[in-house]
Amino acid sequence: MTSAADDRRRGIPRGAAGRAARLASLPLGHAGRSAAGLGRRMTGGSAEQIDADIQRRTAEQLFTVLGSLKGGAMKVGQSLSVLEAALPEDLVEPYREMLVRLQDAAPPMSPDEVHEVLRADLGADWAALLPELGGQPVAAASIGQVHRARWSDGRPVAVKVQYPGADRALRSDLQQIARLARVAGTWMPGMDIKPVTEELLAAADEELDYALEAENQAAFAAAYVDDPEIAVPASVTHRPHVLVSEWLEGAPLSQLIRDADQDVRDVVGRRYLTFLLESPARCGLMHGDPHPGNFRLTPDGRLGVVDYGSVARFPGGLPPAIGRIFALAAGGDAEEVLAGMRAEGFVLPGVEVDAEALLSYVSPFVDPVRTERHHFSRDWMRRASEGMTDLRHPEFTMGMRINLPREYAMVHRVFLGAMGVLSQLGATVEVRALFEEHLPGFAEA
Repeated sequence: MTSAADDRRRGIPRGAAGRAARLASLPLGHAGRSAAGLGRRMTGGSAEQIDADIQRRTAEQLFTVLGSLKGGAMKVGQSLSVLEAALPEDLVEPYREMLVRLQDAAPPMSPDEVHEVLRADLGADWAALLPELGGQPVAAASIGQVHRARWSDGRPVAVKVQYPGADRALRSDLQQIARLARVAGTWMPGMDIKPVTEELLAAADEELDYALEAENQAAFAAAYVDDPEIAVPASVTHRPHVLVSEWLEGAPLSQLIRDADQDVRDVVGRRYLTFLLESPARCGLMHGDPHPGNFRLTPDGRLGVVDYGSVARFPGGLPPAIGRIFALAAGGDAEEVLAGMRAEGFVLPGVEVDAEALLSYVSPFVDPVRTERHHFSRDWMRRASEGMTDLRHPEFTMGMRINLPREYAMVHRVFLGAMGVLSQLGATVEVRALFEEHLPGFAEA
């Protein structure tokens, strides 16, 4: 395994103090650049050019720090990258490229480090099990990287190798980022990352457990075997720090966001949303990581889905209360929406909330079910999110009066993330019909 000295040479601090210093450098670095910019303005520099330079350099630092730390830092960066479509354009433009890169990229381990992990987990003859192991990773995520290889029986496989010390790094980073959340607005105004980090920290143990991830993947694979629209690769074998799955060929969603024709975007968007909605009923699980790096368009036209480390468990399917509240909001019944949200714990006892103001706050996200077909776009996502992301918006304070029950935390993150991805994709989707078919409680209400 790698030593602390190896990590220092590669610029990836392993110790809690070193990682905390890297994370603390984000707001401090922005403050330093802002102070320098003020000095340049006083000496006659262009304010617009100086501000643009500060934002560009802050975006570069954000990517460099979150990407190099991996662990929880990169996990939060990936979560933010899914939601970039919600932020005001003047704030997000300098960060967009850097955030989207976090969906698919991280500094890789060296081949020697990868071989050490494989030797420790698969034994000295690991090369006989994995002939033709690619030297460079084809994907990298928050706690591991993926290599293409061939299994001993000839099947092409994906080999996920967990970073040495990923368990400590993931927990340490999420705890540290939660502490820094109150000052995060200095480098990404309008985005409160504390609820994201708290929910991710609660699920950290499951994401680190490759045996559990293999079990989750097997459940999805069984539910979608021979499905004409969704492809789930089978799990081949697993060890504490190594997970081997059948290889799934395809163009990643991030590529489709950049290059695909509109008809392809629409089909992929519909299948993407259908998968997230229907899987709780089909296998009792919801995929908990909706960012584009986990989805791809396979050569035979199906939507391929990978990475099952984060899931929400719903043995009986999604709670009907979710669909019922959606339907009531779409119908404009403010008092019933408030009653339903109180019953589910979104509004705590003793908290006074105006029913019409609450309906106005949630209403933008109900827009997709008010028409037969809804076009998701960055403009729509920004308008819908103004009440959550813009301190100047009259409904911003409503968000502080709404509670997020623990049992709904991941569902909330998945649905919000899915809307962000669909908006990046620019897909037009028959959301109402999909809700009527796959969201319990919606059609009945």
